[in-house]
Amino acid sequence: MSEQAPGSIVEAVKLTKWFGFQNQRIMALDEATFRVTSGNFVVILGRSGAGKSTLLNLIGGLDKPSSGTIKVCNKNLEHLNEEALSSFRCANIGFIFQTYNLISTLTSLENIQFPMKLANCEDESLIESRATELLRIVGLNQRADHLPFQLSCGEQQRVAIARALANDPPLVLADEPTGNLDWDTGREIITFLKQLCEEQRKTMIVVTHDERLVSLADTTMRVEKGRITDVVKQP
Repeated sequence: MSEQAPGSIVEAVKLTKWFGFQNQRIMALDEATFRVTSGNFVVILGRSGAGKSTLLNLIGGLDKPSSGTIKVCNKNLEHLNEEALSSFRCANIGFIFQTYNLISTLTSLENIQFPMKLANCEDESLIESRATELLRIVGLNQRADHLPFQLSCGEQQRVAIARALANDPPLVLADEPTGNLDWDTGREIITFLKQLCEEQRKTMIVVTHDERLVSLADTTMRVEKGRITDVVKQP
């Protein structure tokens, strides 16, 4: 791939992913070509099985393409080995999952501290102050010592958002972040993510099947049967 275009944080050219199953090739993503501008709030829409989560996994370096190229933060991900990919993800990408994926035995504060320790940050005072500040940002400074089971679903997702921001990544990926929430709480979470995108100068890519989130997007990408069928940018 040529050098990343100015202002781009993600670029893909003919990005393809297939899976082998009983001597058959199942096409999950078919020659997707697109770019994401830094600072944008991007919504990827599609039905279950359309290929949107596969696309997100490739952007996040959780999976490797079968063919094509993917460049994130000016790095060709398909050229990195597993160790290099792990280090790259830790420094550059925050992940928010539908099921929160909080560590059940850790408090809210400890869950947020975990990625910083994973990144080999040895300054304990810095780790604690950063995690405390993130809890304040997501409005849970009174829940620092609570375990996940002591939090509501919306509160757990807010802790997950704070954890995704722990290492101050430029890119945050969210896979159906409102899937386990009622509509009011889900909209609150998405609105909050949009606000963070603007205030923290992050690029957010959100995968969802919920058409109601389109109104909040700077860019909407639609995925059907493994193909990007439409890209709409708000004026």
